[in-house]
Amino acid sequence: MSGTPRCDDGAMAGMRGGQTVRDMFLSMAVIGLVVAGIYVFIPHDDTAVPVKAVDYRVELLTARRAAPYPVLAPAGLTEQWKPTSVSYRTEDGDAWHLGYLAPDGEYVAVEQSTAPARNYVPEVSQEATDTGRTAQVAGEAWQRWEGPKYDALVRTDGNATTVVTGTASYERLAEMAAALKPGTRQPGTQQP
Repeated sequence: MSGTPRCDDGAMAGMRGGQTVRDMFLSMAVIGLVVAGIYVFIPHDDTAVPVKAVDYRVELLTARRAAPYPVLAPAGLTEQWKPTSVSYRTEDGDAWHLGYLAPDGEYVAVEQSTAPARNYVPEVSQEATDTGRTAQVAGEAWQRWEGPKYDALVRTDGNATTVVTGTASYERLAEMAAALKPGTRQPGTQQP
């Protein structure tokens, strides 16, 4: 063998292996600090976006003028009740819809239509079914319906069915039902 010194490759690899693991941990720490800095300095809002209230006065006047039944809308609710959606569709059995966000954050909707109740009520109440029980609300008997998603109070008056439905409790649904008023008839209306 020659007299030149030889390098032990195994010893060098062991020394480099320790440096590699240490370097990996240092790199991970630097990346973690960068990510934390980005999270802290980029603005973000953890609060929910407030629900915007809709003004339904024009749609209500239009529906009251066009519908063949007295269109109901709430009167006297506190400002904590926020109207969120409104529609009137003549092609769907003269269907009136008015959606609200209740003070407790639950959804309540007023639905009215001349469509057959046996089809209309399950449709607007997300497949709720009649419990066979009634509730007295403001001197009127309302049928109680229960469903997997929505519960409902239902009343048929003449040729129109009124449904107060949503994710809210029966107490909230009854509060809405008690606040419903027919309003005044508009000239040129089809209402009897």
